[in-house]
Amino acid sequence: MVLVRRNTTNLRITPSSQLLNSSTINMKLWQKNAAVQADIERFTVGRDREMDLLLAPYDILGSLAHIEMLCSIGLLEAAELATLQAALKRLYAQAQAGNFEIEAGVEDVHSQVELMLTRELGDLGKKIHSGRSRNDQVLVDLRLFFRAEIEDLARRMERLFDTLQSLSEQYKEVHLPGYTHLQVAMVSSFGLWLGAFAESLVDDLRHLRSAYESINQNPLGSAAGYGSSFPLNRRMTTDLLGFADLNYNVVHAQMGRGKSELFLAFALAGLGQTLGKLSMDLVLYLNQNFAFLSFPEELTTGSSIMPHKKNPDVFELTRAKSNQLVALPTQVSALIGNLPSGYHRDFQLLKENMFPALEMAKDCLDMLSFTLPQMRPKTEILQDEKYQYLYSVEEVNRLVLEGVPFRDAYKQVGLAIEAGQFNPDKNLNHTHEGSLGNLCTAEIKNKWTGVWAGFGFEKVAEKLGGLVQ
Repeated sequence: MVLVRRNTTNLRITPSSQLLNSSTINMKLWQKNAAVQADIERFTVGRDREMDLLLAPYDILGSLAHIEMLCSIGLLEAAELATLQAALKRLYAQAQAGNFEIEAGVEDVHSQVELMLTRELGDLGKKIHSGRSRNDQVLVDLRLFFRAEIEDLARRMERLFDTLQSLSEQYKEVHLPGYTHLQVAMVSSFGLWLGAFAESLVDDLRHLRSAYESINQNPLGSAAGYGSSFPLNRRMTTDLLGFADLNYNVVHAQMGRGKSELFLAFALAGLGQTLGKLSMDLVLYLNQNFAFLSFPEELTTGSSIMPHKKNPDVFELTRAKSNQLVALPTQVSALIGNLPSGYHRDFQLLKENMFPALEMAKDCLDMLSFTLPQMRPKTEILQDEKYQYLYSVEEVNRLVLEGVPFRDAYKQVGLAIEAGQFNPDKNLNHTHEGSLGNLCTAEIKNKWTGVWAGFGFEKVAEKLGGLVQ
């Protein structure tokens, strides 16, 4: 269950140009007396305020856990805690509804939340930052955000997985050519082909879970990367936020910035490989020279001058977006590869790589889940004479079963092909696990279920639900 569902319809951010207007708010958690020069402000803030809108609910969740912990160690009174909790829960509902705004002159979501609390509660609103830095605050925001995004992504993967498995069973008796080196090789089926991508998604889910396990550790309390002299109870915030464990070493917690994104980028790249290959196959199979399947006309596009064209644009774009996902680890590595330990502003740009990539992956999954059930496989493909050599291995195996040594059987069939005398028996008898006659659909589903169970999404939802009730 994804607890945080963002309605971004009404999310607002004042245009960056208004930052230069001296009448706007100048809210920075770190600012003292000197004002930052306008061009420096524009350059350093970049798109961060825009990206931070997506982090608003998670920033508030992190603050709810943090203030409960502050109260437990005597830095907040019980009445102060109750007042802050009520205000933060109202802000959380506002962010959930898509009505959260980062005002002009306010640097980021953390500053906006603190500003709104201070407006409403006065000095009490200023107390929520005790014992933490923006460094660990953004770390926990990102961990909570990525954790929710991974769940959302996994559920969309599950939908495509189920679609592929269903279609695999539906079309398991419809044969098509299998290829190696893009040359006709052996008999395949739509069921075997579709089932392959379903099982590939299991591996992609496994890699996504590995990234999730790394991300699902609490960095809150590491402050600027060197801890705090306050007697923080980091285990308490770990439990409140539903993390599986905490990043114990505070320097290590800070070093997780960039590394978490890299792990997730590799998981997205693996998914991109699967979706890109499936899309490429669809583009080929739709081509008139293959003509293995078709889609309704409303799922294709046309040409401005060629009336006959039915272009597979949706699959070409899915292929292109998938290739962008494959390139993601390179982009992330290039940003973080030469940085020493500690925090660096370079990390800010990771959002501009990761946030759009997550949306791209979800969009591709949704598009394939929508279009694939509408495909129309062509039956009787293998009746075309050009596919008779698909059965050469079957003929070799038939001779071997009759007692002919494999190398002799191979030579006999090869000579018959060269002489134009190859007339194969087209009856198939594939029985081993994962072959044409034994797709092992249920076993592949069991693999998926086993990987899925390791996420523990329900426990996380229960914990976060307790914070906002």
